[in-house]
Amino acid sequence: MHEMSIALSIVDAVEAKARQEGARKVSGVDLLIGKLAGIEPESLKFCFSAAAKGTLAEDAVLVIEEPEGTGECGECGTRFPVNFYYAECPGCRSLRITIVSGEEFLIQSMTIEEEGE
Repeated sequence: MHEMSIALSIVDAVEAKARQEGARKVSGVDLLIGKLAGIEPESLKFCFSAAAKGTLAEDAVLVIEEPEGTGECGECGTRFPVNFYYAECPGCRSLRITIVSGEEFLIQSMTIEEEGE
């Protein structure tokens, strides 16, 4: 399950930034994970709660936005929804498709509580 290593990396990054900002606690983390990123959001949420134990993010709420995949045809330029890396253009039937969205994976934001709050 690679979600645990991903969760540990998220916790490390969030905690480092929170400490840099003088936070006493991280209360929320917002992620953007495209549907083609190869990450199972529910597994990641489970792993995040385990990985965050004993850290500033221990009680943080993890919110995941999951944008759909979009492909673009290299022949006719049509953009269309995709749910797999190998797709056929619905316009010209070409297989020369480039994935233009849906592979995203990033920490969009986090909510912290600072010292003295």
